[in-house]
Order: sequence, then C-alpha cells, then structure tokens
Amino acid sequence: MTEPSKVLHVRNVGQEITESDLLGLVQPFGSVSKMVLLRTKNQALLQMQDVNAAISAMQYYTSVQPSVRGRNVYIQFSSHQELTTSDQATQPRRPAGDQDQQPNRILLVTIHHPLYPITVDVLHQVFNPHGHVEKIVTFQKSAGLQALIQYNNQQSAVYAKSLLQGRNIYDGCCTLDIQFSNLQELQVNFNNERTRDYTNSSLPNEPGRSQNPPGGNNMMVPMTPSAAAAAAASGGTLPPGVTGTNERCTLLVSNLAPEKVDADKLFNLFSNYGNIIRIKMLHNKPDHALIQMGDGYQAELAVYYLRGTMLFEKRMEVNFSKHSQINPSQDTHDYSSSNLNRFNRNALKNYKYCCSPTKMIHVSSLPTDITEVDLMNHLSPHGNILNVKIFEANGKKQALVHFDNEEQATEALVCKHATVVKKSTVRLAFSKLSNI
Repeated sequence: MTEPSKVLHVRNVGQEITESDLLGLVQPFGSVSKMVLLRTKNQALLQMQDVNAAISAMQYYTSVQPSVRGRNVYIQFSSHQELTTSDQATQPRRPAGDQDQQPNRILLVTIHHPLYPITVDVLHQVFNPHGHVEKIVTFQKSAGLQALIQYNNQQSAVYAKSLLQGRNIYDGCCTLDIQFSNLQELQVNFNNERTRDYTNSSLPNEPGRSQNPPGGNNMMVPMTPSAAAAAAASGGTLPPGVTGTNERCTLLVSNLAPEKVDADKLFNLFSNYGNIIRIKMLHNKPDHALIQMGDGYQAELAVYYLRGTMLFEKRMEVNFSKHSQINPSQDTHDYSSSNLNRFNRNALKNYKYCCSPTKMIHVSSLPTDITEVDLMNHLSPHGNILNVKIFEANGKKQALVHFDNEEQATEALVCKHATVVKKSTVRLAFSKLSNI
C-alpha cells in the first residue's frame, strides 16, 4: 500500500476535465501548490499544501465516489512525496475562458459532505450577510448538491467568495466550494425549497418539480414514477431538499459499529424509507455496507432522512454509491422477496409517514393481550422509556413508546423490529408525534 504523501494521483481524467474541475475536488481540504496534467495518460498529479490535507481528501473520497462532469475519477496517494518539475509547468492555472477566472455576480456553489438538509433559506442565511442575494437555484448533480446564487452586484459576489470559500455551514460538514458562474442572469420560475427569487414573492410554488440548473437549457427534470405518486398523495409536495429526480438506487453506508450492526439491523432501519433489494457488509471495510433500495426516490429519501443519524454511538454516513446495484453473492443478503418490506402495500401511506429518526416509536401488529409492562420489558434494554400508550385502531392493537432521545429510539427500532412478542411479530416505525 502506498504511503501517505501530499501528492495525490488522479486517474481517469478525461479530456473534458479542466484544471479548475480537479481543484474543485480537493480544495475543500486545503490549497493546491502544484499540479501536473498528464493528458496522454488521462491522469493528473496534485500536490497539496501538506500531508494532512492530502490525508483528509483521501479519507473523504474513501466513502464518496469522486465524479467530475459525469465521469468517475479515482484518487490515491502518489509514490512521489513532492513534485519537482518546473514551477511554471506545475503551478495550478485556469484556462482563459474558465468561468472561475472571471468575476461575476452569480456564484456556483458545491456543498461537500452535506450531513444536514440544505435549502434555499439555509443558503440565504449564509450568503445574504455579505451582500443582497436576489435569486438562488439548487440542484443535484454528479458532483453532489450544488447551487447558483445571484447577487445584485459583482462586488458582493467577489466579497462573499473570498470570505466563504472552504468554510463549513455546520461544524465539520456542509463545506462550501465556490466558483464564479458564467451565467448572466438566473431564471427562477417558482418559489419553493429548491428555487427562490427574493425580488419576486408572487411566484407560485410549483408542486413536485425541481428546477434544472440553467447550464444549457431550462427544461424541468422529470420525477421518478414513485416520487410523482408520493408527491400527488401528499398534496403535490416532496420533503424539503428531496428532488424526486434521482435514479441511483444503491447507497454506501459508513461509520458503522461493526461489532453491533449487521444486515438485518440495517434492513430494519432503511426499510422505513423504501423496499430493500440487497444488503452487503464490506469485509475489507467492516464499518461500511452497501444497500440497494427499490428505486432512486427511495434511496434519496434514505439519504435525506438518515445522513448523520446516531446509531450505537456512531454518527452514520449515508451517500450514493458508485455501484448501480449489488450483485448476488455469498456475502450478499437478499431481501427482495421479504414480506417485511414496508412499501409493497400502502406505499403512498408509508411515504407520507417518512421522517427522520424521532424519540417516538410506533409499534403495530401487537397481540391482543399485550400490556404496557410487556412492551417496557421488551424495549427498555435499548434506552430510557418515558411513556407507553397502548390503543386500538382499525380493530388492531397498536402502541406509542416515547424514549428519552432519538438514538435510543433508533437502537430499539433496529434491534426489535420484526421480533416476536407473545407469538406476534411486531413492527416498529418512527412516529412524527412529539408526545403521547
């Protein structure tokens, strides 16, 4: 294995990829002092300011597949400890026509490591103190969550870029990578969680659609069928920050507690947001797992609601995988025909109830003679229970169990969903209720 070096070796660098694109990959982790583009080999060498910056970049891209202009690139430590060619050849430079070279009142912002939801209002709170923000458009690209932010003048945009480049919106995450856009004016047709014209409050909130980035045309990106159905069932809206246009079904989950987490526990948690096809625990990375959801919208819901969730005292990372699917193997757990998948029946109802982990657990499929003491004994090993309420709905016994915090409730759900109580297989889900 190559020893850590402040020089990073990037492979699969296509002809369409510029020096600016490569800088955008690694600048959130530190400045780049030298760069060599090896066009004939489709490779590049980037020398970071120090070894720690290079290690930070490598650690991040171990769990996140780096992609530039729709092409996956591959990063590793170089065998070179330092680039020794001439400064003129290795200093990072940008082509004369590159958009980042020319100041503009519109900024192109990429948000790396977005553990928390980023809406137009969040971005407005970050950027507006440095000048008057007129318009914001957010969108999802292969590089991740991006936004176009239009100021009323170029000076404000230049000032904001100088202050905010490389900063985090939240502690340790949501890192801002800022370039100048080459657009002259943003076209905003709707005021919602993804697009906003702060100069025109009369624009409608167009239901269930996402604004495509104005890079070539202004066509709307169509939603997936399940997202369209879910939007229709909930009055035409999707959860804030969820586009409904994602087509990637496989997730990479990392920072797990390998001694406590297995495929079934991950199934219990992720099945709250869609059907599970397959799960694979990665033996070479014991704290990583791949999860293939039923479709891209369900995968997007899981990323949105579970990224940053605390599970067994570890903050879980959830990202889209570079793999389109998980192939069957001895190490793969197949859940495609499981009757525990929640979205085979009443899918629209389940979409409506999707939420981030809460302190309140809803328990269903209970035996008719269940008591509050029975439930307390079954679930209390996972946390402090504040209250239990058993009730009857549609002729069936159900219950609400209020835990002291979300992490305890999450542990109870992953460990006790689909377990047997008095010969009945009980089902657990997060409830949006704040108290009983």
